[in-house]
Amino acid sequence: MREFSIIKHRWIFLIFSAILVFASIFSLTVWGLKLGVEFKGGSLMAVKFDDKVPAREELISVLSSEDLGDITVQPSDNKTLILKFKSVDEDTHQEVLKKIKDLAPGEESQFTSIGPVVGKELEQKSALAIALAVICIMLYIAWAFRRVSKPISSWQYGLIVAIVALLHDVIIPLGLFAALGYFMNIEINVAFVAAILTILGFSVHDTIVVFDRTRENLRKIFDKSFGEIVNTSLNQTLGRSLATSITVLLTIGAIGLWGGSAIADFALVLFVGIAVGTYSSIFVAGPLLIELQRVKVFMGGLRNKRRNRRYR
Repeated sequence: MREFSIIKHRWIFLIFSAILVFASIFSLTVWGLKLGVEFKGGSLMAVKFDDKVPAREELISVLSSEDLGDITVQPSDNKTLILKFKSVDEDTHQEVLKKIKDLAPGEESQFTSIGPVVGKELEQKSALAIALAVICIMLYIAWAFRRVSKPISSWQYGLIVAIVALLHDVIIPLGLFAALGYFMNIEINVAFVAAILTILGFSVHDTIVVFDRTRENLRKIFDKSFGEIVNTSLNQTLGRSLATSITVLLTIGAIGLWGGSAIADFALVLFVGIAVGTYSSIFVAGPLLIELQRVKVFMGGLRNKRRNRRYR
């Protein structure tokens, strides 16, 4: 069976990824992520109404006498509205609930109030968790491929995973949600952080499969160049990677469509991250191995020229 030449067209895939990454960085730099109550502090109240669901303007007008700061009202499933405002004490909470019930009969289904100090601490711990995950994965890959020294050393495998299969797959979902936060007022929460950590694990799993097959082929194929061996390895793992990822994406898609609005954002970031991770494992990580090897050969040639000039 004829192999698909992924390596031959690698610059098309690399340029496409670069466009997505730069667009995501632009989105993050210009708009930034819209943080939810868990990170910036505040109160979140979900009220399920018995019959009539009041309009946003009615609710804000009724609650304007309370010191709630900026009030955000979002519709949810089953005649439910989600209100977000600044952190309040229990007395204010009960007064707000009473005014809402006077406007339209209903029951409170959720109430969360987080102070700004707790929210800031949670934000810092979330960033630390993601950073530690990236570092640990990078070190593990370098250790797992410690016996591979030619033509790419083990630390370069780890570097690729850290820069491409991890940062690449995290930056794009982050950039997407920065844009969604700006245009559609979508906020990130603790579930978003859990989704990012899940993406890291799934992405590196796919990349390890490709690299491991490359390591095996380097030991038993001697009549092909490094680029041809990488291409063979990618083709050997292509079917497995696509089958696994498509199965997962179908499941996540079903969760996003029928799981309700409460987990729709969680499903969306997982769907995007895993799709991007699958793409990078096949069409980015492998081609970058080739470019690293070419850079290594080029630098080796420069060193030899300098050495030869020195002894002339």
